[in-house]
Amino acid sequence: MPKQPALSTAKTAVGLKVALRILDGWQATTAQICSILRISYATYRRAVRAPASPRKLDQDQQQRVSLVLNIHASLRSIFENPTNVYGFPGLPNNNAFFESRSPLEVMAQGDMISLYETYKRIQQLELRIEAQS
Repeated sequence: MPKQPALSTAKTAVGLKVALRILDGWQATTAQICSILRISYATYRRAVRAPASPRKLDQDQQQRVSLVLNIHASLRSIFENPTNVYGFPGLPNNNAFFESRSPLEVMAQGDMISLYETYKRIQQLELRIEAQS
């Protein structure tokens, strides 16, 4: 993945809040959220309680937030129904990469590769659907 410039603390705080809302909509557990974003439980609690309070995220955490936002954007392009947008990540997937696990389970393994590869698979699905239109 290409390295991107660091965002301001205020922008990362907003991105984190949005990513947390998306993950909550996907029905991710607190443990899964912390693992996917590689944040501590204390950071999670602070971000949930405070209104977009500035919180410094490192480059890896910023990339994770970005990937969650991009996965959500792809799902919104694929599905018109919000139930499908938010439900898809929690459903078992028969794609060889997922091995009958849900995308959420794969992402929650916590490593960047699992998160990035999940994003790539969902993005490929989006591109195939767009090509059929």
